Amino acid sequence: MQVHAITKNVRMSAQKMREVVRQIQGLPAAHAQAVLAVVPRKGARFVAKTLRSAIANAEDLKEHKKEYSGMKTDRLVVKEALAQTASTLRRFTPKARGSAGPILKRNCHIKIVLSDE
Repeated sequence: MQVHAITKNVRMSAQKMREVVRQIQGLPAAHAQAVLAVVPRKGARFVAKTLRSAIANAEDLKEHKKEYSGMKTDRLVVKEALAQTASTLRRFTPKARGSAGPILKRNCHIKIVLSDE
């Protein structure tokens, strides 16, 4: 069985977030939480929060849905972890001779899929 959690519109570029997300792919969920606790990147906090949400989703589904009752939450593995681009905020800063230069404030979506298989 698979469960997932998505965090949308995180104020960090997807490129920076992918460096953190790649470190937990294929790891058991408990081990992935331990890895994220020691990663010294801002993105690790957002990924850890999404991972905790996915684990909570698994426990909640196990409690309330019959088809998920056989799922073992202690054997959950990070099957898929993605950081995808979201909408970009566009701002402008003044430049020489009256022109303007663009500033792109990038956002991303984090998706984590857990599986007990």
